Amino acid sequence: MSQDDTPRQSIGTFTHDAFERLQLDDEMRRLLDLPYRETRIELPMRMDDGSLRVFFGYRVQHNQSRGPFKGGLRYHPEVDTEHFVALSSVMTWKTAVLDLPFGGAKGGIDCDPGELSDNELEVLTKRFAERLLPIIGPDLDIPAPDMGTGAREMAWFLEAHARHAGYDPAVVTGKPVELGGSHGREQATGRGAAIIAKQALQAADIDLDGASVAIQGFGNVGRHLAHFLHESGARVVAVSDRDGGLHDGEGLDVPALCAAMGADDAPDSVTEAGVDGDTLSNAELLTLDVDLLVPAAIGGVIDCDNADEVQAKVIVEAANMPLTCEADAALAERGVRVVPDILANAGGVVVSYLEWVQNRSRYRWSAERVDEELCRRMRSAWEDVAERADEEDCSWRQAAYLIAVERTCSAIRLRGF
Repeated sequence: MSQDDTPRQSIGTFTHDAFERLQLDDEMRRLLDLPYRETRIELPMRMDDGSLRVFFGYRVQHNQSRGPFKGGLRYHPEVDTEHFVALSSVMTWKTAVLDLPFGGAKGGIDCDPGELSDNELEVLTKRFAERLLPIIGPDLDIPAPDMGTGAREMAWFLEAHARHAGYDPAVVTGKPVELGGSHGREQATGRGAAIIAKQALQAADIDLDGASVAIQGFGNVGRHLAHFLHESGARVVAVSDRDGGLHDGEGLDVPALCAAMGADDAPDSVTEAGVDGDTLSNAELLTLDVDLLVPAAIGGVIDCDNADEVQAKVIVEAANMPLTCEADAALAERGVRVVPDILANAGGVVVSYLEWVQNRSRYRWSAERVDEELCRRMRSAWEDVAERADEEDCSWRQAAYLIAVERTCSAIRLRGF
């Protein structure tokens, strides 16, 4: 990502376009631009070897007009306040476009979880949770997993909160099912992206059955997405992870690939999964001539330097902000249709909402009921966006932001401030 196209600037470009189209006044624009609260917490910790390290924990709460703050906890050595300001605003727009009763938040710790022992991670997570106690709760702010975290970290967070505030499973989502987690949460983002991909291809007059698909990123989201698209008849011709990828124009053996990478003793890379295919780089995957390209890894992978080389007909953003605003504009000029992240990868927050609902009622739903509700909500949001895009003669991204900003503004006006 270019230096003049940071995540916050990219989101600002997308939201300010909506501000202009909706003719918002300066006061409302300022309310929507600025986060409600930015928190940085010092986390000193005695490591297993006896040394002392100081980490920093962050929580940025962007907007609570539509309900409690909602957003993941990311563990990565390069995170900072600016990073989370951008991602928290994304959550505000994501929950709004899906019409969920939440606002946006994001947070985490500046650590590399791969370099910490299980004991160090547990201590660090529980210390972070304890220091967030005043601003976290089922009706205040509900964290969830994100990059570098999962069900295990959410269980630790739940335990730390319970020590001081009593047991309430609704304080976090993405927990193990045994501790109040929801069926379908692990697959939710991939399943939701697959539902949206099918709708987007149909809108572009491309039949999903036999459509060629390239997926950058084969973690939890990419793996489940590949599985669901393959089951629907798509031809997944390329996948990649941090260390490179595989390509087969006739279609990769997706069941074998998913089984290998989802196993407890999974190899370090898809290139070592024992599946036939030619190796290729992440950069090469992004430029393949395919019907559908799904960036499902990290942000900023398609920018002004490589946008002209992208040949896909449709792009579905399963990662957060994988396209810079410059790349998005360049692709739009060429007629490449892009489903924005605030719609495409919202399956996770939808099932997080369903988990929260189940926790509040202390009644667990069946996996079938969760999947049905996820599908219904994703399709409803798609129909809203597609209809608005037709009405306004604008892109799917512009339509999604128009809906999200409009709904948030309505809540602010109704509640007052």
